[in-house]
Amino acid sequence: MKITGILLTSFLFFGASMLQAQEKNTLKLNHIAVYVENLQKSTAFYKNVLQLTEIPEPFHDGLHTWFTLGQAGSLHLIQGAKGGVEREKNDHLCFSTNDIDKFIHNLESHQISYFDWPGNKGKVTTRVDGIHQIYFQDPDGHWIEINDEQ
Repeated sequence: MKITGILLTSFLFFGASMLQAQEKNTLKLNHIAVYVENLQKSTAFYKNVLQLTEIPEPFHDGLHTWFTLGQAGSLHLIQGAKGGVEREKNDHLCFSTNDIDKFIHNLESHQISYFDWPGNKGKVTTRVDGIHQIYFQDPDGHWIEINDEQ
């Protein structure tokens, strides 16, 4: 009888906890929007340099390009930004690759300069946890980090 009571109490406690967890409103990333000055130039950059896959966008107004980010959602480029905005490296998008050397070769083939965290051109940062990372900018100056974290 004692074991049955313990099992019933455990079931009620953990069952209620699981139900509360299911009812909790959890968020997941849907998309990231990047405001760009020249949609065609930025679309070409994200398609050719980052090698993202374009997906249909519902507006069909010539002011949007959407790319899939897999389970993370999508990236929306939106035409209309004013030029000349200076951007801080701490405000960046980050993507991971399983072959950072191959990605660096791709950047070099597109004549895109990259930097380590301190700002040394053509250098790679190795974080304290062993992850390698580089930084570069898109046509509007948005910073992008590429790392080999898997």
